[in-house]
Amino acid sequence: MRHKVTLIPGEGIGPEVASATRRILEAAGVQIDWEEIGGRTGNSTDQGQVVNQLAVDAVRRNHVALKGPMATAIAGGAPSVNVALRKTLDLYANLRPVKNLPGVKSHFSNVNLVLVRENTEDLYSGLEHEVVPGVVESLKIITERASTRIARFAFEYAKRHGRKKIHAIHKANIMKLSDGLFLRSVRAVAEQFKDIEYKEMIVDNACMQIVMDPQQFDMLLLPNLYGDVMSDLAAGLVGGLGVVPSANIGDDCAMFEAVHGTAPDIAGKGFANPTALLMSSILMLDHLGERTTARRIEQALEAVYREAIHTTRDVGGPAGTDEFAEAVITALPPK
Repeated sequence: MRHKVTLIPGEGIGPEVASATRRILEAAGVQIDWEEIGGRTGNSTDQGQVVNQLAVDAVRRNHVALKGPMATAIAGGAPSVNVALRKTLDLYANLRPVKNLPGVKSHFSNVNLVLVRENTEDLYSGLEHEVVPGVVESLKIITERASTRIARFAFEYAKRHGRKKIHAIHKANIMKLSDGLFLRSVRAVAEQFKDIEYKEMIVDNACMQIVMDPQQFDMLLLPNLYGDVMSDLAAGLVGGLGVVPSANIGDDCAMFEAVHGTAPDIAGKGFANPTALLMSSILMLDHLGERTTARRIEQALEAVYREAIHTTRDVGGPAGTDEFAEAVITALPPK
């Protein structure tokens, strides 16, 4: 079956890791017609370059996108293109599976957990203003609708994938109305899934617990801000953002992306690691129903890491981007 997929290569090392990922997918026999387009406009405003409406239209048209990393200015400049794409396309569920890759050094082994993050509201609504000079107010938006649908996404995912336990992460002891609404919405959904164990944990305690004993968690369900922080924290348990995937899923569209940085210091030098984008493309293949091919690529990727001869510099190997991609292609199991 042929698929039409929007490719947003990204910035910095993005085009390099996107090219390597495409080569591996094509070698695995996936039939994809790529529509490649940039994530930003070519025009600048007084706040910088903003999201490319043509990219938004392409994702809506094709329903699936693969996206490389894109930079976001700190304390100024245009709003995040990454956030804008998710909000504009209503990709309300951020899915972040986190597990160990063989051969990647980390402080923990046997980590295998999934974080589900609400992706459209909370403090990321971007509603902030200067009240008076020196005083800024940001609004945290939590709605029953968004909280309920992300909870349903998480519990349905758990049921489909054999996950047994979900922790809802919150700060309702302090933010009794906003995080309280989130918890009440999640509890109502949990009541409909009696076969899945449901627990709650305050976010600061959850941060401590996950670095003490990550194996106690199976799935974490979080509002937007806590989800952003804890998904990166969880990635650190297994080697960092360069070795974990990410998916942003809505009712009509899905975007699979590398969430590590653009690494402009090594862009164009040929030794960027495409693992995160490749792992995200594996999630994309599962989404497209290409599960057999997804497992073949996953097995090949793990074989390359297990052998540790053709891995890239960031994980202690000697290989460049192209050598790594060729190694994964060579390790692909037969159809």
